[in-house]
Amino acid sequence: MGEPADPAPRQRTLLLRARAALPVTAPPLRDAAILLRGHRIEAVGAWRNLARGYTGRRLDLGEVLVLPGLINAHCHLDYTGMAGLFPPPRQFTDWIKQITVTKQTWSDEEFRQSWFSGARMLLRTGTTTVGDIEAVPALLPDVWRATPLRVFSFLEMTGIRSRRNPQSILQEALGRIRTLPEGRCRAWLSPHSPYATKPELLRQSAEASRQRGWAMATHVGESAAEHQMFTRRRGEMFEWLKRNERDMSDCGNVSAVQHLNRQNALGPHLLAVHVNYLARGDCALLAGTGTHVVHCPHSHSYFRHRAFPYRTLSRSGVNVCLGTDSLASTFQPRDQPATLSLFSEMREFAARHPKVGPANILRLATVNGARALGRAGKLGELAAGAEADLIAIPFTGGSRAAARAAVTFDGPVLASMIGGRWAIPPQTP
Repeated sequence: MGEPADPAPRQRTLLLRARAALPVTAPPLRDAAILLRGHRIEAVGAWRNLARGYTGRRLDLGEVLVLPGLINAHCHLDYTGMAGLFPPPRQFTDWIKQITVTKQTWSDEEFRQSWFSGARMLLRTGTTTVGDIEAVPALLPDVWRATPLRVFSFLEMTGIRSRRNPQSILQEALGRIRTLPEGRCRAWLSPHSPYATKPELLRQSAEASRQRGWAMATHVGESAAEHQMFTRRRGEMFEWLKRNERDMSDCGNVSAVQHLNRQNALGPHLLAVHVNYLARGDCALLAGTGTHVVHCPHSHSYFRHRAFPYRTLSRSGVNVCLGTDSLASTFQPRDQPATLSLFSEMREFAARHPKVGPANILRLATVNGARALGRAGKLGELAAGAEADLIAIPFTGGSRAAARAAVTFDGPVLASMIGGRWAIPPQTP
């Protein structure tokens, strides 16, 4: 994939011009200008104002809409190459079994190429930052160096099948993280889920993350089977895990969200992924603890889950953002290859939630994701002081049509900049 082109010296300035800009945290701008200094945005405004008296480099991007780079809060880049391998299952546990068996047959090189393929897809479809669940930590940090993306790699931890001590699992992950460089990319923790990890691992991982100021990700409330397992001590997941000698004493009269709360795992550090099934009181717990929720629309449709409770979550004050999940849990179109795209996820969300306006949908893929990853004010918006992460898409309309144009866009971006460097250089007029 190579290094990003056109490195930007720290203090070099560049004034970009575009037909329109969509800052997300401010109204859209017509005939817009964005002043960059090094890796940050210095100002955003009307061209006539920012160009007056400016003597540095200028670049007119032409008939485009500039918006912040999209933030994919949940992905599994390792599984990109599994697209189309698994038809939608009748039972959620059937899919778990299929992907587990497939993973055991793959080499590190196959995972590496799969990771690269997914990263390329994300880059050309507008993502500039991704929260990625890393199941093969041996790939790090080499894959980081091969992409201009900002990557937050959440190291996946389980432990039910291996029957390993939670403390040993956590210390191994922390030891690996200590060997990795910190910069544009970094590694954090991801105890897989309440059903696939012991309570001690959830509790200890949350404590370690809070102490270090890290975000943490876990899958929770994903399936009806998991919901039934925790709330009623029954169902196919309960019986399957019981046969595999999981200690089921943590199940019964409690939801998966409430189970996390018992382990002191909820909080502003946590990205609770999926949260498709809620029990009474769960929204209040998520909102009260500042826990973030990541919704993956295409994956949600693939598993035929009940309607995602967006309205309930958002009205409760929960920060909801978007992720692509992996291509191992999406439909394989007949007429075109499946791709990882937050634009596609926004379109799917819009189709499922027609009462949510495009401006709010765009926030799910930008500022809300930045907040979940602890980067509020730095990523996901075009504003003074934010990182110079931006993308450009074709646009010939007026500023009032900007948000709808962004949410309905389908295609590769015309340009992408990450940290003041062109990841996809523009083809200027």
